[in-house]
Amino acid sequence: MNAPYDGDRGQGAGGAGSPSGPPVPPGAGQGGQVPPDPYLQHAYEDDPYRAQDLAAQDPVGEALYDRASHPPPPPGTYQDPQALYQQPPAAPHAPDPRIWAQTPPPEPSGPSRHLPYGDRPATTQFVGVDALVTQASDDRREPDAFAHLFRDQEGAGKPPGPPEPEPAPAPVPPKSGGRVSGVLKSSALMAAGTLVSRLTGFIRSLVITAALGAALLGDSFTIAYTLPTMIYILTVGGGLNSVFVPQLVRAMKDDEDGGEAFANRLLTLVMVALGLIVAVAVLVAPVLIQLMSSTIADDVAANSVAVTFARYCLPTIFFMGVHVVMGQILNARGKFGAMMWTPVLNNIVMIITFGLFIWVYGTSAESRMGVDTIPPEGIRLLGIGTLLGLVVQALAMIPYLREAGFRFRPRFDWKGHGLGKTVKLAKWTVLFVLANQAGVLVVTQLATAAGKLSDKDGTGFLAYSNAQLIWGMPQAIITVSVMAALLPRISRAAHDNDPGAVRDDISQGLRNSAVAIVPVAFTFLALGLPMCTLLYASSGAEAARSMGFILMAFALGLIPYSVQYVVLRGFYAYEDTRTPFYNTVIVAAVNAAASALCYVVLPARWAVVGMAFSYGLAYAVGVGVAWRRLRTRLGGDLDGAHVVRTYARLCMAAVPAALLGGGVGYAILELLGSGAAGSLAALICGGIVLLGIFFVAAKKMRIEEVNGLVGMVRGRLGR
Repeated sequence: MNAPYDGDRGQGAGGAGSPSGPPVPPGAGQGGQVPPDPYLQHAYEDDPYRAQDLAAQDPVGEALYDRASHPPPPPGTYQDPQALYQQPPAAPHAPDPRIWAQTPPPEPSGPSRHLPYGDRPATTQFVGVDALVTQASDDRREPDAFAHLFRDQEGAGKPPGPPEPEPAPAPVPPKSGGRVSGVLKSSALMAAGTLVSRLTGFIRSLVITAALGAALLGDSFTIAYTLPTMIYILTVGGGLNSVFVPQLVRAMKDDEDGGEAFANRLLTLVMVALGLIVAVAVLVAPVLIQLMSSTIADDVAANSVAVTFARYCLPTIFFMGVHVVMGQILNARGKFGAMMWTPVLNNIVMIITFGLFIWVYGTSAESRMGVDTIPPEGIRLLGIGTLLGLVVQALAMIPYLREAGFRFRPRFDWKGHGLGKTVKLAKWTVLFVLANQAGVLVVTQLATAAGKLSDKDGTGFLAYSNAQLIWGMPQAIITVSVMAALLPRISRAAHDNDPGAVRDDISQGLRNSAVAIVPVAFTFLALGLPMCTLLYASSGAEAARSMGFILMAFALGLIPYSVQYVVLRGFYAYEDTRTPFYNTVIVAAVNAAASALCYVVLPARWAVVGMAFSYGLAYAVGVGVAWRRLRTRLGGDLDGAHVVRTYARLCMAAVPAALLGGGVGYAILELLGSGAAGSLAALICGGIVLLGIFFVAAKKMRIEEVNGLVGMVRGRLGR
């Protein structure tokens, strides 16, 4: 039998100078035969530790080692082994504990537990002899040190018994949906609310146009109605929409009260600030009208009507801000529907108000009412109804807040609670919207002047606003809904310093929104004319056709506009509001310069059409700048290849669909005319052809986002 043990401290276990090996029984001579020992035979034939570190603990040697005669060296004098014992490769079948005990993994570094003889856990290798090392108190005491080893080896020749039956696995709980399904559900809820809101907004726009017409009176009300929104966005709106959601999410995550105190301070601060802004704006209303449109301000009657409308509309700034803060508080708590559904109430109130105006005075085509002939009672009716709509919209948020567990308590202890940081971040967002609204202001001045110079209905600012209302509907329904659900998640990933998760969510938002944005943009290009002649027929055929051409010019700009919106959310998640500001300065400068060029070069009849095209061109330039900066921020990777490939393939599927669908629509218009019936037939038939060809082409091209959308819809329908 080979020598099984050479000693782990330079000498045999039996004493100084004794040879290594098992003890020789008494009476055996130098050359005599040693009878086999039943405890020792075959014990060392399969020794897996022969090639391992000799300084490691051997339970057999330690059992025979005389600690009193030969004390071990002090701890720390051994050299660490080059490599610890590695686990053997996994066997094809489960090990049978009756054959050989499984080797436990090495202990972690540090004094994790007490071991015999002061050995260090990092260098001690266990061999499965439980009674001598780790589990001696659990087994009965054996009289012989080799009893455990013999017991382990005695069944080596027996085949393993049948494996014990495994316990039945616990029932898997039903899936509640992963991240994607949760985002899709929230996005679907918001998209439904936004869709209803936009549809009622269309009806509101139709009723306003029918009541006031598309001439100077309509432009005067539109400017007065737009003015509060511009002031709100310029002051606090941009910060509330983009900066405060990440701040609320962080407050909910880090504060002991779940962010309720922070939300109360924020809401109180916004209410005080907006109250002061409203008071100042009402006093300087004539100056604001002059800034919005010098063409209207120079006309005495139009200026009087516009200023009166503005003083009724300007208090809506307060209720806009309150509504937005309440909605962002709900969004931070995962409640997304209220903010998208409550604007429906505002639209309903305004529809009723303008409906009463038409019921009393008739439509614009019937009364031929203008800025000189509109009665003061009519102005008062429209002004009070417009203000009442925003009041109802804001108050409708209170039950949703109570349901979410939020109770508003005014708090004026603003200092030292993080609001200073939030205001500092919002500073750049205010500059962002200031630059954006500067471009809008230029377009408003030029569009109003072009409408008066052309002396044709539907070529001024009201036509521009109506076409932009249609054009922006997919953005509000799809992109805003998707990103409103993703923004809290992107904010958490940015807070956790996980650029990979931010990149994936940005890429998902871009690709999911592109499935609808791209075909709708080509639909506006192909069928914008019958769409406007149907919706705005009450304003006259000439005005409706002009709005159709403006919508067609807006059409393809919807794609970069949507991409820009998604990309900027990445900067806001990192609390970077300076980069969006510089980006918007570029967009506003390009938009203003191109619009001024169109006003100078094009005839007055087509100047506003050129301005609509300039709007999309400016956002295409802005996307290129923002994309490069965000890619650098996320470490040079924004999943660009995947996103660009998706958009390119969607455009390839949309081009033939737009050509054929537009051809069908124009053929029907030529056949039936541009009246309500002909426009409806052209829109339905052309739309069916366009969307049908697009989805067939997208399916043949195996665009995964389109296939996923179709599969989700079919699953909802149970097919």
